[in-house]
Amino acid sequence: MEYGSEYHQPVMLSACMEGLQIIPRGVYVDVTFGGGGHSRAILEYLEEGRLYSFDQDEDAAKEATQIKHLNFTFVKANFRYLKKYLRLYGTHQVDGILADLGVSSYQIDTPERGFSTRFEGDLDMRMNRENPLTAAEILNTYSETDLQYIFGAYGEVRNAKTLARAIITQRSNEVFTQNSQLKEVLLRLAPKRKEFRYMAQVFQALRIEVNDELAALREFLVESVEVLKPGGRLVIMSYHSLEDRLVKNFIQKGKFKGEVEKDIYGNVLAPLKAIHRKAVVATPEEVAQNPRARSAKLRVAMKL
Repeated sequence: MEYGSEYHQPVMLSACMEGLQIIPRGVYVDVTFGGGGHSRAILEYLEEGRLYSFDQDEDAAKEATQIKHLNFTFVKANFRYLKKYLRLYGTHQVDGILADLGVSSYQIDTPERGFSTRFEGDLDMRMNRENPLTAAEILNTYSETDLQYIFGAYGEVRNAKTLARAIITQRSNEVFTQNSQLKEVLLRLAPKRKEFRYMAQVFQALRIEVNDELAALREFLVESVEVLKPGGRLVIMSYHSLEDRLVKNFIQKGKFKGEVEKDIYGNVLAPLKAIHRKAVVATPEEVAQNPRARSAKLRVAMKL
């Protein structure tokens, strides 16, 4: 069966299903519904089980209405509230959780959402358009110090201080509203022959700040352990080093910083066990078919 759609082409679908080890009567959560490709695949495995799919995006909620499966429940919410919403549906423990942390193809390819450097559009970048904070608001109101931190910490931009100062100077002449205004500034500061990568780093930094992505990921990871049954699977795809580092550390240590804690016998004190020693990456064949898969890193863990 074909699980992709005009909305989104699911990444590493087979590897995700293998990682989840789906039980036909199990309870599963897809915390990033997007275009529903992964959710539709999970439903194919379920008989008397249940799938809860989360997404805060209104367009994803509309896409979810196309799924009529009796075992499917859509939850319009950020995955940082995983435990709260599962409890509202009377569910306290689940057999598996899947998260695809990437921006959906639909969001990237919709110019007015402002996620892509390829299109002219508003400086928006909100996953949930009911939230007030936009990329334009950040560029027009944040202090130089805060802008420098965002570009450096979230985009790993080397000349973050210079860029922050350039933004402050530019906004004194005109209010930022469109991607083209930002790209004009970025092209003046980007390293030669690395213009596209530089713009992508800055757009990533703004998107992370707009959607509070790293804090949401940390909260989700902590709650995922609380709702997983012993033996349950956690399957997470990340697309940049900041996300992957958080996921990797949490799986290895049960926390985001510091050294691994061990008991007096030398056993690691962590609630999860990694299934693979290294992150799983897409095959060359999949990357050729779906370029979004190029940067994806898949990590699978089991609740101990």
